[in-house]
Amino acid sequence: MSTDGTASSENPVNAMAMAVLNAIQNPVVMVDEGGFIVFANWEAEAFFGASAAHLSRYRISTFIPFGSPLLALIDQVRERKAPVNEYRVDLSSPRLGQDKLVDLYVAPVIAEPGSVVVVFQERSMADKIDRQLTHRAAARSVTGLASMLAHEIKNPLSGIRGAAQLLEQSVIDDDRALTRLICDETDRIVSLVDRMEVFSDERPVDRVPVNIHSVLDHVKAVAKAGFARNIRVTENYDPSLPAVYANRDQLVQVFLNLVKNAAEAVGDRPDGEIILTTAYRPGIRLSVAGTREKISLPLEFCVIDNGPGVPTDLLPHLFDPFITTKPNGSGLGLALVAKIIGDHGGIIECDSQNNRTIFRVLMPASKDASLDDAAIASSTGPNR
Repeated sequence: MSTDGTASSENPVNAMAMAVLNAIQNPVVMVDEGGFIVFANWEAEAFFGASAAHLSRYRISTFIPFGSPLLALIDQVRERKAPVNEYRVDLSSPRLGQDKLVDLYVAPVIAEPGSVVVVFQERSMADKIDRQLTHRAAARSVTGLASMLAHEIKNPLSGIRGAAQLLEQSVIDDDRALTRLICDETDRIVSLVDRMEVFSDERPVDRVPVNIHSVLDHVKAVAKAGFARNIRVTENYDPSLPAVYANRDQLVQVFLNLVKNAAEAVGDRPDGEIILTTAYRPGIRLSVAGTREKISLPLEFCVIDNGPGVPTDLLPHLFDPFITTKPNGSGLGLALVAKIIGDHGGIIECDSQNNRTIFRVLMPASKDASLDDAAIASSTGPNR
């Protein structure tokens, strides 16, 4: 095996080994006795942001944070000549990026004394899927609360509002403002309950193959005509993307909410920008509770803004009901987005840093190949 991470075509065994290692969806590197990286598969090149040839010029300590437990694990494996696992190791650094939380598997290479193989299992996606399942549980709690509120609160509120209207006709002008306040506040509570009632709708989602680019173009047109009229909105679409199996109206509701949040985050800054992206990302699969079935989620749709970002303490709870940073917000918008995406069998996640926030939606593709082809043909072309 060559040091640039490629196998010699003259050796079919090496070629087969290379093919297998490059097919693995986890970063894999081999570190020699001196600490130099002598092999890196394709995923490792992406993980470290460098080619195998470039990686081979340096020790692994060059690419990981100072004092990382990984170096101690490598020494331990060399000494014990036995594999070691370490879970939830933080490799975050300016070089590797934020949120680089990984599980490590380090094993000795018997044929090369002093050499070890390191396999990195990124935890971010697994943790985000775990959080998504928590969001769904929270949405189910709101569902029960919404049903209770609809029956137990709206009727008394109607009586209170009616009584206030009757009083308004007989009180003096100085007191009329108080009766008007009672009416306004009851209307506000009814409006909140109406919004929560959406969570109690457990009917099956009426879904068909949908061209996501037509949805995003419609959302962009609405945004540019209103709340995002002074903000630059750009697209980076994959024109060959198959159709998504979804309810078009609900997708419009989801992305209108996300784009509106992005516009509010950007605010009046002169360089404010919102980017809409679509891409095909194979390899993401979600287990279905209670079954052995796994749903593939290859379609990725992102809404990206260059606003100030989401506060770190709020990020894990962003999709929980009643969580908001807006002074007059109800905290139900993103919870409803999470419910809609969950009802479609997808997941939504948020990555946020200063000047860059990404809301990423992963969804299943349509199973109707003929309609997929039609969606591809009618998508918005490569000149985006």
